Amino acid sequence: MTTTTLAVLVPLLPFLGAVAGLLLGRTAPGFVRPLAVLPTLAAAVLAAVVAVRQGGGKAIDAATELTPTGSVPIDLALYIDGFAALVAVLVGVVATCVQIYSTGYLREDPRYPSYAALVSLFTSAMLLVVYSGDLMVLLVGWEIMGICSYFLVGHYWETPEARAASLKAFLVTKLGDVPFLIGLFALATDAGTFRITGVLGAVASGGIDHPTLIALLLLAGVAGKSAQFPLHTWLPDAMAGPTPVSALIHAATMVAAGIYFTARLLPVFAESAAAMTVLAVMAAITMVGSALAALAQDDIKRVLAYSTIGQLGYMAGALAVGDRGSAVFHLLSHAAFKALLFLAAGTVIHAAGTNSLTAMSRMSGLAKRIPDAYWTMTVALLALAAIPPFAGFFSKEAVLVAAEHTALGDRTVAPAGAGWTVLVAGLLTALLTAAYALRLWLRTFHGRGAEAPDHGRQPLAMTSVLWVLAIPSLGFGLTVTYLDDWFDGNALTPTLTTAVLGTGLAAAGAVITYAVWRTLAVRTPVRAPAPHVAHPDAEAGAVEAEALHLPHPAKDPADPGRALLGPLHGPAVDGFHLDAVYRAAFVRPVLAAASLVRFLDREVVDTYVRAAGNSAKGLGWLVRRAQTGNVQTYLSALLAGSVVLAIVAVALANAAAGA
Repeated sequence: MTTTTLAVLVPLLPFLGAVAGLLLGRTAPGFVRPLAVLPTLAAAVLAAVVAVRQGGGKAIDAATELTPTGSVPIDLALYIDGFAALVAVLVGVVATCVQIYSTGYLREDPRYPSYAALVSLFTSAMLLVVYSGDLMVLLVGWEIMGICSYFLVGHYWETPEARAASLKAFLVTKLGDVPFLIGLFALATDAGTFRITGVLGAVASGGIDHPTLIALLLLAGVAGKSAQFPLHTWLPDAMAGPTPVSALIHAATMVAAGIYFTARLLPVFAESAAAMTVLAVMAAITMVGSALAALAQDDIKRVLAYSTIGQLGYMAGALAVGDRGSAVFHLLSHAAFKALLFLAAGTVIHAAGTNSLTAMSRMSGLAKRIPDAYWTMTVALLALAAIPPFAGFFSKEAVLVAAEHTALGDRTVAPAGAGWTVLVAGLLTALLTAAYALRLWLRTFHGRGAEAPDHGRQPLAMTSVLWVLAIPSLGFGLTVTYLDDWFDGNALTPTLTTAVLGTGLAAAGAVITYAVWRTLAVRTPVRAPAPHVAHPDAEAGAVEAEALHLPHPAKDPADPGRALLGPLHGPAVDGFHLDAVYRAAFVRPVLAAASLVRFLDREVVDTYVRAAGNSAKGLGWLVRRAQTGNVQTYLSALLAGSVVLAIVAVALANAAAGA
């Protein structure tokens, strides 16, 4: 079988699995789990075969005309270079792990069949984005992911949080997708084609007439999809969905799509120094702001959500300095340890038996009860904090090295100012990342809250996946010297300067956080559990949980994040009130305009419509009253009418004679 045929099957198999799962979910429930896992697993295997055959060498490029358009053609095209080959493997592996994990995590969920089918469709859409060689076909996968995220984030639609989060995710990403679509059309107009190879060829020959405008329009869509400032606010709220969905969105789909798209079309962005500067500033604000917000959160999933935003900021920063190799390298590394972090967090939630104990201030005694999650999450947090030799160290150092080269003028793809912006923000974020990673580990597994009831051993489908993902989280960075051919031939190895600075700041952040935590632990008494009561849970069903009389998380005296942030803690908890700004600047004016339109429609337009209807109704009433069916009445009316007409005729004749 040819490589092209195998590549076509990679996104097709999960799609067919999704269709079959939706059709057979109710009639043959025994097939649901195999249809969820096996097509995705087969797609991952085929993606690995395609990657081996591609080998980091010449790109695989094949196309057939999808439909005649009369102007710019649309092709069903494949374009698989080293980046695409590796990212497809990543998507397949993470999606398979999520599907296997979900068989245990959602085994009692009555809506599991539709959930599994949507996850498969989500996976297929991302694989279409990765392999597509035509921008319009890529857009199809881009938008399918948007609607899948809407349904999956809102999986627990009974809760107002899930409904609001799914709607917010859809609307905020669409806010970026509208200019993104305009940018795609403008790019195709300048290049004369939607084919990615044609676009890159037009860039190389100077055929793009409006690079800054196009790049900025495309960046709006990237900011929405990849949760970059200022369109990042949807991602923390999306934690209302099932935890495996969070792992999929944060690691392998949705948010990865924007970074991957920018890497694929980086020459277009590099044509505009202004666009690269905007991307650098956007990445810097995203990195630092999200790290500060993560340090203040009490919900374990929101900490990880802000962490994802910050790590995506690193990737965007690498792209802003013109190094797509380090961006995609960090994308791959981050996918492994972030998927592991979310799935381990799901194990914590599952062990507690209730979504009410996602608050770290309420956790205690989990290290011994769920050792699989404890040890694998420790590995993932070390990778997140970029501690050598874990994967995150090598990939984050590659970003910092790229920024250093641009800042010092060794690389001229982007302005030196963009390099300094990314480098300084990246180093500061390294310190903050280590701080919130250690804080999460200490408060989750060594916390002093009231211990949750023990709900037994976790399913093997969940714990086995954790150990599978722990392997790349630990060892993927060690392959850095073998991946140069896959990443444009640029070396990704750390340099002494950035390694010392980055690791030193990470160590400092961890040491300071641990010292503050120890000090607060001595001062704060251990909390006792309150009486055991029933508690309905949105994520695990109706189960029993502890009703804990605990202080509000924002006022928790044992929280080192509160002590470290000081006056910044309050704003950081609320995401620096950006949602409030959006409500005041956009939501309230739109609602006010909607109220005005509703008033005009009901009180003005409807008044005229009702008046016209009532007039016709009144005239009909009069006509109906005149139709009595009595011949004498008709003759009397005819005679009276004749007399009136005669009188009028005589009057008119006399008037004419007098004149």
